[in-house]
Formats: sequence, structure tokens, C-alpha cells
Amino acid sequence: MATGSISKIVRDRGFGFIKPSDSSEEVFFHSSSVDQPTFDELNEGQEVEFDVEPDPKQPNRSRASHVRLGS
Repeated sequence: MATGSISKIVRDRGFGFIKPSDSSEEVFFHSSSVDQPTFDELNEGQEVEFDVEPDPKQPNRSRASHVRLGS
């Protein structure tokens, strides 16, 4: 499980980006990958935990899954 903070949310398009704590490249996340709270309750700057998986649409990139508020 990785940790980081939400760097950008594009609410009207249903996605955002997470800046991992380990200073690696930002990771895309879709609203459907948010476990808790809901996508609409997330805000830029919040600490989150997430898993990383290959993006099926762009195999050379990764995306976040199981996004949830950090502890």
C-alpha cells in the first residue's frame, strides 16, 4: 500500500492525481477507484492510501486503485 496526497481533482470529469509520499511520479485515479470516503468528499491536499496497478488503457503508465483516506 502506498501513501500520498491528492494534488489535483477534476470533479466534472471524475478523476484526479495523487502525489506519492516517496516523491515518485504523480498517479492518476478515477472516481470509481475511491473506496472511502466518496469521490465528492475528497479534497486537494488530503492524505490518502492507495494501491498501484497498470493502467489498462495505457500499459506504460500506472494508476491508483482502492483510494482511501490515510490514517
